[in-house]
Amino acid sequence: MKTILLIEDDTALRENTAELLELSDYTVHTAPNGKIGIEMAKKVLPDIIVCDIMMPEVDGYGVLKAVSTEATTSHIPFIFLSAKTEHKEIRKGMDQGADDYLTKPFEEEELLSAVESRLAKAEILAKISNTNSTNIVEDDIRNLNELKNLFDDTGQVKEFKKGELLYKEGTYSRSIYLILSGIVKSHKMEDSGKELITALHKPDDFLGFTSFAEDVPYQETTTAVEDVTVAGIFKDDLKSILSKNQNVSIELINLLSMNISETKDQLLQMAYSSVRKKTAQTILQFTRILDKKPEEAIKISRNDLASVAGIATESLIRTLSEFKKKGLIEIEGRNIKILKLQLLEEVE
Repeated sequence: MKTILLIEDDTALRENTAELLELSDYTVHTAPNGKIGIEMAKKVLPDIIVCDIMMPEVDGYGVLKAVSTEATTSHIPFIFLSAKTEHKEIRKGMDQGADDYLTKPFEEEELLSAVESRLAKAEILAKISNTNSTNIVEDDIRNLNELKNLFDDTGQVKEFKKGELLYKEGTYSRSIYLILSGIVKSHKMEDSGKELITALHKPDDFLGFTSFAEDVPYQETTTAVEDVTVAGIFKDDLKSILSKNQNVSIELINLLSMNISETKDQLLQMAYSSVRKKTAQTILQFTRILDKKPEEAIKISRNDLASVAGIATESLIRTLSEFKKKGLIEIEGRNIKILKLQLLEEVE
């Protein structure tokens, strides 16, 4: 019999919902607020948590964060219950790692369907995880290429449409990803509300490194620039591989060091280069990342170009117009084609 932890401060709703779930052959534990709910989650280790958002002591977001960062409870499916119906509130809950979101008042069938589907999904993922974990530990990985092959062969594959978030700054890292196809941007939001793209990632790049020693949240958000497919491996599995394969660890450290150096170069360019040079170098960077030949057009939003270059969108558009007049590039809608590569590389 599956166990459910129901965290809800409304006494009548808590009792009625618990009775409904019990009549459907679930064992139900209840908690009247988030603080007690966190303690019960660690003690009971339920199969699924159903939790209200607006509660005293600790709200639902706080409960989700607490159970997500605890090793013994991080795998438990989590469903939010709330009277809030605004899209941003729903998005906030899902971005923080919730598996589903039901708005009050909900129908009996809605709740039971959500619980059943999330329990079924968790069971499937657990089987996949156990299978992959066994294969990963036993395989002899000798170099970085074989490690990437392992991601491709045994990793959990996820697909994201253009514009979708892969993960959000502040959420907790459980997996490391290898990009199989598509382009991903890493970005942060400045206090002024301006987006700053910190890196672009192409197929065969790794994503999601934070710390193997601690539960450290992601330091930036990643978004699909175009349709993206990634393969993920749990951090604990990757940690086991690296601990047994010194050569792979060294190669990975070298790769990450190179990535840090490239990011530093980009930040220096953003800080000290002229607007014209920033624009030219950003066009060239996107051409390389998208694996385009100089004569092939790149299709990229002006906002993304400006964000990578570290300049205002208006300044970027004026500079693109200047480059077009001088015959360095050709512009057709959102497409940009390099006409004079050498002159673009020499822009100061």
